[in-house]
Amino acid sequence: MIDRKDIEKIAREFIQGTGLFLVAVKVTNANRITVLADRKEGITIDECVALHRHIEKSLDRNVEDYELQVSSPGLEMPFAVIEQYYKNEGKQVSVVDNDGMKYSGILKNVTPGGFDLETRVRVKGKSDEMKDLSFNLDQVKATKIILTIK
Repeated sequence: MIDRKDIEKIAREFIQGTGLFLVAVKVTNANRITVLADRKEGITIDECVALHRHIEKSLDRNVEDYELQVSSPGLEMPFAVIEQYYKNEGKQVSVVDNDGMKYSGILKNVTPGGFDLETRVRVKGKSDEMKDLSFNLDQVKATKIILTIK
């Protein structure tokens, strides 16, 4: 079986200094390799193809057969790395904390350890008002982008 860490190392060699970042690498028992990468401005198909070719030339199908897919993580996937928080700063997101509480609002003030969420909060006896909630990353179960149709 192909080792996930080997694929990560190969991918990181390629993306170093390019502005791309690695989101996830998965390898199944059947050697189905999935590499998810992105960049702040969004990854292009050409960049996915180049990363695919780089990984492919580092592996030998005669030694071990595999299936390789390289793509962006997709909008429905929860954030997996801090770079995704930076990429989506200023956008509408949904957050589920470790207690299962759900919040939605504007992602702000991202740091390596956490972020703020500008959200509407109902204040007893008053109308809703905007408030910043602060989250440490270790308090967050999932964060996803909210798609808005204009």
